[in-house]
Amino acid sequence: MPVSSTARIHPSAIISSDAEIGENVEIGALAIIDGPVKIGQNTLIKPGVKLFGNLSLGSKNIVYSGAILGEAPQHMKYDGEPTRTIIGNNNIIREGVTVHRGTTSSNETVIGNGNFLMANSHVAHDCRVGNGCILANGALMGGHCELEDGAFLSGNSAVHQFAKVGRLALLSGVSATTKDIPPFIIVQRINVVSGVNVIGMRRAGISHTNIDGIRKAFQIIYREGLLLPQSLLKVEKELGHIPEVAEFVAFTRAATRGISLETNRLEAA
Repeated sequence: MPVSSTARIHPSAIISSDAEIGENVEIGALAIIDGPVKIGQNTLIKPGVKLFGNLSLGSKNIVYSGAILGEAPQHMKYDGEPTRTIIGNNNIIREGVTVHRGTTSSNETVIGNGNFLMANSHVAHDCRVGNGCILANGALMGGHCELEDGAFLSGNSAVHQFAKVGRLALLSGVSATTKDIPPFIIVQRINVVSGVNVIGMRRAGISHTNIDGIRKAFQIIYREGLLLPQSLLKVEKELGHIPEVAEFVAFTRAATRGISLETNRLEAA
């Protein structure tokens, strides 16, 4: 069994002979490592965690008690095909989190680096989670969803299958989206756009000038009453030189589920 001599494994843990355990990995009591699971160096697996292969878990991750990573997808047509889960580095995965491996559609579920998955959040089969994303307690991602870098799913929120959430976008607590959410946008309730995630953009180091550009683009698209193709052309003409605005326009044009244009007239400060 390829287990590093520097790994610290509780004697009650159950480790498959197919597992690969890296340097300075710590595995707590009653943890189960089932099948071809690869754990990178300096990762902490707390008591009661269950990991199922084919799973690759990078370095410096912390996985809390009760988390289940790499189990079979909740999909009626899944028939035990050899699919996988890939998780990067420096992620915090709290109690009761579930991450399911891919189906034959794409074969893998992928989570990047530096993400924070809070208690009882769920990442379904074939999802893509970028870097620096936050899933608060009870946040749910349906199958084939995608979160771009820095996206924030608040507590008990839900993303419909195949939907995409743009960079630094925010889905408010106890809210849901059945459509794609463009970068930097806040959505509340069900598909109701409420403003620009100014605080998130500031924290990400985006300049005041560029934030102001997104705010102006928001006004054109959500307040002027133009048809979406017309508003995008106007935004592109007046503000397209701003990288964040260009990103917003490109995302919206490529949105496979469309974007919501319903607003509650409450714009973020």
